[in-house]
Amino acid sequence: QVQLVESGGGLVQAGGSLRLSCAASGIIFSINAMGWYRQAPGKQRELVAGITSGGSTNYADSVKGRFTISRDNAKNTVYLQMNSLKPEDTAVYYCNADKVIYYSGSYRRTEYDYWGQGTQVTVSS
Repeated sequence: QVQLVESGGGLVQAGGSLRLSCAASGIIFSINAMGWYRQAPGKQRELVAGITSGGSTNYADSVKGRFTISRDNAKNTVYLQMNSLKPEDTAVYYCNADKVIYYSGSYRRTEYDYWGQGTQVTVSS
């Protein structure tokens, strides 16, 4: 019914930039908080940045000042601008949507905790 589709990952040299996008498909009424998480090999998935429907943001200490999260509510899309990338930023990045209200036929449904398929970000030294 609702899918999160990520794009924008890739290979970049240290100090470079990438911009990730995550678009929610479906007939969506509203999405509460959205966020980006990442998981490096052998490590647990961690929150990178989050943003509420009102635009309040929070960041992991490791990315503050380098990454910027934003969203376009009309497009149901969240972005992650990543600057000054470091090799330790290498991971699979996942998009997350918290409470999603959407239409399925004539019904309005609410579901929680949607995840995208992940996009690989590799930063070479």
